[in-house]
Amino acid sequence: MSKPPTAPKVSSLNDLLAAAWLIESDAVDRYNLLADQMETHNNPELVKVFRDLARAEGIHGEEIRRLAGDFDVVGYARQTARIENIGLPAEVEIDSAHYLMTPWHALQMSLAGEKRALAYFTHIAETATDPKVKAMAMELMEEEVEHVNLVNRLLHRYPQPDDSWADDPDPPASPE
Repeated sequence: MSKPPTAPKVSSLNDLLAAAWLIESDAVDRYNLLADQMETHNNPELVKVFRDLARAEGIHGEEIRRLAGDFDVVGYARQTARIENIGLPAEVEIDSAHYLMTPWHALQMSLAGEKRALAYFTHIAETATDPKVKAMAMELMEEEVEHVNLVNRLLHRYPQPDDSWADDPDPPASPE
């Protein structure tokens, strides 16, 4: 059985949908933030990668809203996140962003987040006792497998940079 990632607790289908929506919503915000940072550093190739990833996560978030039907998944998710002060398994570690990073680096960051989300939904699918929660977790798990596969396919387009990728003969200076 998989080790459970630190993430929202799930005891109902609504909890699961809320957690899934939070994961997608957070990914959209973080990818857009990274795209904005890369715009600032004039890295247009990476801006496109992050905007594309944000758009894909946004589409998945909307799908979760449709799956929730009349249930206010967004309101419930935000309320739950505020009360529990939860961590999200797919969070992209933006602290590891570097202004000279390449699409390969960005995709590695994305891949790590997608793998954490996959582990989260896999754990729920393996441990849920409610058949509806188990079935939805399996569906979300399959979607995360698709995300992991997509990122792996994208990685094949970009070679791993050499060890000197971060060398900058003229690094930005911060005003003192």
